[in-house]
Amino acid sequence: MTRRTATLVSSIVLLVISLGLVTAFPVPFVSFSPGPVKDTLGETKGKPVIEISGHPTFETSGRLDLTTVSVTSPERELTLPQAMRNWLDPHHDLFPRDIIYPPDQTADEVEEQNTAEMTGSQDSAIAAALQAAKVPYHPKVSTVGKDTPADGKLKPGDIVLAVDGVTVSQVPQVGDLVRKHKVGENVVFLIRRDGAEQTVQLKTAATPGEATRPMVGITIGIDSPVKVTVNLGQDIGGPSAGTAFALAIYDKLTPGALLEGKHVAGTGTIDALGQVGAIGGIQQKIAGAKEDGATVFLVPGPNCEAALHAGVKDIQLVKITTLSEAISALNAIASGTGDVPTCTR
Repeated sequence: MTRRTATLVSSIVLLVISLGLVTAFPVPFVSFSPGPVKDTLGETKGKPVIEISGHPTFETSGRLDLTTVSVTSPERELTLPQAMRNWLDPHHDLFPRDIIYPPDQTADEVEEQNTAEMTGSQDSAIAAALQAAKVPYHPKVSTVGKDTPADGKLKPGDIVLAVDGVTVSQVPQVGDLVRKHKVGENVVFLIRRDGAEQTVQLKTAATPGEATRPMVGITIGIDSPVKVTVNLGQDIGGPSAGTAFALAIYDKLTPGALLEGKHVAGTGTIDALGQVGAIGGIQQKIAGAKEDGATVFLVPGPNCEAALHAGVKDIQLVKITTLSEAISALNAIASGTGDVPTCTR
């Protein structure tokens, strides 16, 4: 073998080894891709996704899909070729791993946070839907934090009737009234426990990490004869299904089919007052909805610009900022009359 040939062979071997090392080592990114959809008006494992008791329910028709994003699991790492394939796919996206999975959190902590966000989303969706359907409810104490001002003074299940003499009828009012105080000031709750009313005085404390933000250490849910159960298990996490849940609950609680047989998908967080919030992965969610056959997609207002760049044809992008706007838009689509706000360039 000549010296020139030996050099060439050595270079090729080194190149092959280098390429092998490059393709084998992980890169610090995770992929976002279209995830599964779930019909909130349908069933899962033989049970309705939305189960309601304690109030008359009405027949619905059509599909109302919540949409999801499939994200690289915490235990899996992408190689360079896998990352490149995701980068080249118009319906996939790449994000730095540390943004999705913070280094100071374990995989179990991330999953626990997603589950908590899903539970909170369901509670807010129920409150918003009951309010939209004009079904009365009372705010109640859901949890009491250990070593907080409310610990030992308020209990889960306490019905909150008033704060500082102001009657409360909606979940957000409780927090709003507490936050009118400065840290260290007294706040007075009028509650009903075991059928009897009583007054409880608490001294506000600082919210951890926010020295000037007062809190008493409780979370607020709702007390109503209407019981709503969401049967989805632990497969889906995060808060972005809130709007779909609220619409499905509202549709079942009110006469007439909101969708009139149409196939609608959507996304968006929701608070107890029915305000719709932005979410992540809008382009992947639209692609997944279209693949499943949806013809209408409900887009939170702040996500409209990104939604227009999803590269998905023949699906109507409806812009919503509140639950009432979503209901009005779906009524207009079902009847073929009225204005439907859409995402426009």
